[in-house]
This record gives sequence, structure tokens and C-alpha cells, in this order.
Amino acid sequence: MLFGKKKDKKPSKIALMDDKINEDYVEEKVTKIKDQDVEIVMANEEAISEKLSNASPLRKYAELGKIMFAMLKDVKKGSYKTVPWFTIASIAVALLYVLNPFDLVPDFIPGVGYIDDLAVLSISMGWIETDLHKYLDWRLTETEKS
Repeated sequence: MLFGKKKDKKPSKIALMDDKINEDYVEEKVTKIKDQDVEIVMANEEAISEKLSNASPLRKYAELGKIMFAMLKDVKKGSYKTVPWFTIASIAVALLYVLNPFDLVPDFIPGVGYIDDLAVLSISMGWIETDLHKYLDWRLTETEKS
């Protein structure tokens, strides 16, 4: 009768995270991104890349992080122009959230510290996946031209 009996306990903070980190939360943050925030992401590329590479739960996003930074650089140089601002803002939110050590679940908590980072990255990736594929196709075309 493990599942039949209802418990009156309050849910843990981790269980409540689904309510705090959802698409609406991330979308709200994306709509508030400014050019200066993108500059902060670019200035912290090394720290963000290191965190993505060294935190085992985030490691699968290390290559995606490189692609996101490459896209931001090409947009900033003006060589890649077919990316919507929403995509740039989504990348900035995701990477700034990963960089921030004081997020909803602090990263130093073993086992669960990166759950919120994963949630924000996953939500953002779901939104921008098509644009990332378009960017990679463009890069391949540019490489073939060279």
C-alpha cells in the first residue's frame, strides 16, 4: 500500500522546482534580455564553457555551448544575420543561468545542484533547436565556399 496512502507532508523544494522552472519562467527572463546581457555572456565564455565541461550533469551541453558561442560571435561580427532576437536572448538566458552560482538550487548541493541549470538549458534548447540547425547548415556552406 505504498502508493495508495496520501501523505500530508509539504513537498520538498526540489519537487517544487518544476513549478518554478518552467517555460513561462524562462520566457519571462528571455523577454528581459538586453544587448548588455549578451555582452556579459560573451565576456564570460571561458567560465561558462569550463562549467559546462566540468559539471558532469551539464557535460552533454558542452558541445552545444560551443555552437551557441560560435553563433553569438558570428552574429556580433555581422557574418550571420538570419537569427531571430528571441534565439539570441534564449542563448543568453541559458548561459547566464548556468554561470550564475546563486540560482534556484545552488550548484554546490551534491546530486541536485544542477537540476535547475539542466531545466533552463533544456527549455531553451527546445525553443532554438531549429535555429541552431540552420546555423550549422550555414557554417557548413561557408566552410565549403572557403
